[in-house]
Amino acid sequence: MGTSAVLMLPAPVASHTRLSLPGRRVLPLRTFLSPPVNNGVWLKPVTKSPPFNFRPAAVAGGVELLQDTVAAAVVMAGAYALVSTFNYLTQRNLIEQISTSTEARYFASLVPLVNCLRLVIYGFSLATDEGLIQSVTREGKPEELLRGPLYYVLVLILCALVFWRESPVGVISLAMMCGGDGVADIMGRRFGDQKIPYNQQKSWAGSISMFVVGFVISIGMLYYFSVLGYFKLDWIWTIKRVALVSLVATVVESLPTTEIMDDNISVPLTSMLVAYLSFGYQFYH
Repeated sequence: MGTSAVLMLPAPVASHTRLSLPGRRVLPLRTFLSPPVNNGVWLKPVTKSPPFNFRPAAVAGGVELLQDTVAAAVVMAGAYALVSTFNYLTQRNLIEQISTSTEARYFASLVPLVNCLRLVIYGFSLATDEGLIQSVTREGKPEELLRGPLYYVLVLILCALVFWRESPVGVISLAMMCGGDGVADIMGRRFGDQKIPYNQQKSWAGSISMFVVGFVISIGMLYYFSVLGYFKLDWIWTIKRVALVSLVATVVESLPTTEIMDDNISVPLTSMLVAYLSFGYQFYH
């Protein structure tokens, strides 16, 4: 009985190519020839992969992530420059420092209040701003402005008026909503292939990012306020409680309750409650 063999040839093979095997006659080959020929000799083409695995979608996603990162860095740099400028002008007595006055919290609330009015006007289609709608909505509908984006600025106003800089509660709540939840959305869209079992709309990448970023920003902002003299914190004690707030807020954000309550409400309210239970006695009694 003759011995069977499998011969692997690169494809495509020109129709005039001929193969010479020891003890066999010369065989003409045909492109992509696969049926058995010559008493059990198999000819199977091999298609080689291209030398580079070029993925345009992955590259485009990386470019968008880089753009988001650069935009965030520019905003943070601009905010820091603005604060530093006012601080310098105050130290030189060129402007009066009003942040220590009782009215300061109301003055600080004016900016989110203006944004709140803008969202209401464009959300009810009393005026049109396609740039605003496309930048802060998911489906490009004006009425979306009256949900997540509006809740966002309302929470900003609430934290400024109620907590100001007298309590870590407001700082942590804003850090979890603005930093943690904001980054969770970006990372979930980019790398959210692995979904959470109990909520297919959320991903492990988004939830892990929310916990880590929310925790880091909260600690960073608390340290910043403590350096300025507004808080006096036991840092071992503080780190444990901020980790607890971040964990609870992350779990709440991952729940399938978006249709019932928007994340821009559930995340900051949960953070406020847990932070108040953790820090409230120290700062309010």
